[in-house]
Amino acid sequence: MAYLDICLRLTIWFLLTADLSPTNIVIGIVVALLIPRSVTKPSALRDWLKALWHSLVAIPQAYIEAIEIIVKPHRYEDVTLEKVSPRRTPGLVFLDIFIITFTPKTIVTEYHERGWYKIHWIRRRKPK
Repeated sequence: MAYLDICLRLTIWFLLTADLSPTNIVIGIVVALLIPRSVTKPSALRDWLKALWHSLVAIPQAYIEAIEIIVKPHRYEDVTLEKVSPRRTPGLVFLDIFIITFTPKTIVTEYHERGWYKIHWIRRRKPK
């Protein structure tokens, strides 16, 4: 699904530039096409749809977590390792990291090439 990777690159370009003028669209398309493609196998449409669903769910979740942090302070921190879903292309790994970091209580601090995300959490109670 090379066109999905190009769409992701264009979306990132538009988010970074915040400009939808015709000139910027042309520049974005050129940049999206010139960035080297990954040599891994292409991702499945099902994986992209799942990532899109997680992105949509992350928006209300981020608001809920922000309100929780304001109403009930979160004083404890925790760092965990979470397994990356198998067969992830670099574009899908980026989306995973973006979704995890988008919510206020979590941030990905490291990605291990062996298939793990190192995630920093803030929590209300001391982790066990």
